[in-house]
Amino acid sequence: MSHYTIATRESRLALWQAEHVKTLLQERGHSVTLLGMTTRGDQILDRSLSKVGGKGLFVKELELALEDGRADLAVHSLKDVPMELPPGFSLACVMEREDPRDAWVSPRYASLDDLPNGAVVGTSSLRRMALLKSLRPDLRIEPLRGNLDTRLKKLDEGLYDGIVLAAAGLKRLGLEDRLRSAFEPEQMLPAAGQGALGIEIRSDRTDVRAALDSLRHLPTLLAVSAERAVSRVMGGSCSMPLAAFATLQGPVLSIRAAWGDPQGQLPLVAEQAQGLVSDEASAVALGEQVARALQARVPVTSGA
Repeated sequence: MSHYTIATRESRLALWQAEHVKTLLQERGHSVTLLGMTTRGDQILDRSLSKVGGKGLFVKELELALEDGRADLAVHSLKDVPMELPPGFSLACVMEREDPRDAWVSPRYASLDDLPNGAVVGTSSLRRMALLKSLRPDLRIEPLRGNLDTRLKKLDEGLYDGIVLAAAGLKRLGLEDRLRSAFEPEQMLPAAGQGALGIEIRSDRTDVRAALDSLRHLPTLLAVSAERAVSRVMGGSCSMPLAAFATLQGPVLSIRAAWGDPQGQLPLVAEQAQGLVSDEASAVALGEQVARALQARVPVTSGA
């Protein structure tokens, strides 16, 4: 039996995710403790992530704990993990995906279509802003930062007519009753990796990698590898309004990607492809193919 320490953010959702991995490892005979940490991404709530350093703000402190030996692994929402990890770190395990869709949450309106003209919708995701503007150009999109509970509290205080959240987070915390409706991917394409958990380790920790073997989910890995390849080629981060979503049916991987304008001034640009995949490399290659097609169509003025 081995003992492992999991580094995790201290939000309720992050702790649920870490406890989930802890339970699975304990079921396999390991001893596991949690190391709760507050990241800069959790501390800076008055500005959008795209303006203060991006998604890496949610993982840097956890990586420092891995580096100095205080922790052996870190559990992340995969959509929060930068496309390129620092030297010496590896994404050792991608677990089976939860619902990848975006969720519509509102105490008054059952769906986006029910909103009156000029209604206020909360999100700080440039991707969601762009897709919402393409669906409803009349909406007022207002910033919404904080953990899931904080966002729901702001909604309940009447600051928004509705907000958009990841369905996976609501389901993991048993808050399905707050989910008024889910956006199908055809309507609002998810972010790369949305709904999946990724486990990061130091690259030299082969013992931890081996302990995580049975937690890996190959279909999810292939899908998110293609999605993250789109973001990597596009230079994607939270500072780019980019969506990418892949599904696997047998050996056939289908992927769609979209770039949009958060201001709603430019039309949505979308590309898709499908192909046979047998491993991570072929999934990445398909994602890169879609990204290059998307790059060719994104307006130069976008900075993409």
